[in-house]
Amino acid sequence: MTSEVPSARLAPWSVDQAVVDHASAAWPGWWLPAGQVPGVRMACTWRRGGVSEAPYDSLNLGLHVGDHAQAVQRNRDRVTQALEARPVWLNQVHGTDVHWLNADSPDGLTADAVCTTVPGLACTIMVADCLPVLLTDTQGRVVAAAHAGWRGLAGDAERGVLDTTVKALQSRLPPSADLLAWLGPCIGPQAFEVGAEVCQAFRDNGFETEGLSRAHDQSPDKWWLDLAGLARQRLNRLGVRHIHGNDSTRTWCTVSNPERWFSHRRDRVSGRFAALIWRE
Repeated sequence: MTSEVPSARLAPWSVDQAVVDHASAAWPGWWLPAGQVPGVRMACTWRRGGVSEAPYDSLNLGLHVGDHAQAVQRNRDRVTQALEARPVWLNQVHGTDVHWLNADSPDGLTADAVCTTVPGLACTIMVADCLPVLLTDTQGRVVAAAHAGWRGLAGDAERGVLDTTVKALQSRLPPSADLLAWLGPCIGPQAFEVGAEVCQAFRDNGFETEGLSRAHDQSPDKWWLDLAGLARQRLNRLGVRHIHGNDSTRTWCTVSNPERWFSHRRDRVSGRFAALIWRE
């Protein structure tokens, strides 16, 4: 089986074209981005390969969306078995708090970004339109995952979730460390309709929305916003020189690809998929 998702045009660190059939016991129907950092692994799940029934079909990993808890736990167990690493599942609240994980970190921590240096512990973000961002340094000494919905990405006083996550990584690394980021699937700029106040919230917090927003043809008070593009802008400003994955094309849009990913904006009642990064 071959992935329908092409390599991102931004850089070669993007998507592994090898996808294992969902019938495989080892890989339950989801694809892996291929990392170029020795000792660092990443994964981003499909909606396929799980046991949840519609409308959560089938690899729903979110306990908070109305699905049966037993089905979600079976899905999470499949992911854990496939990774050979332990995901730490968060309580995400669209904030900017970062939590450092250790071997004793439980599931259910309230945070929208996590970092770790512990091998075998997967920093895990669940999404269904928001942008998952995975980060590491070129030597693979530390890994992180951030949940970048528009509120967390915009932040307050130029302190959004990517700002806090990058600064947390930099606090544990030498000044010469070089960071890399991989952007996962999210709602695309042809589907993310927002009010003018959302664009203003980004501008108020140091973002340039020109070129990353466009007026709605039929609703003068609405705009189309490029969430992944805004994340790339902020990461560049934070000094992250290597940014890969989601290039804002329709291929990466959760709303436009119902066979691949969950989307709350599209379905209203929806499961959650996950992006994960860990040190081997």
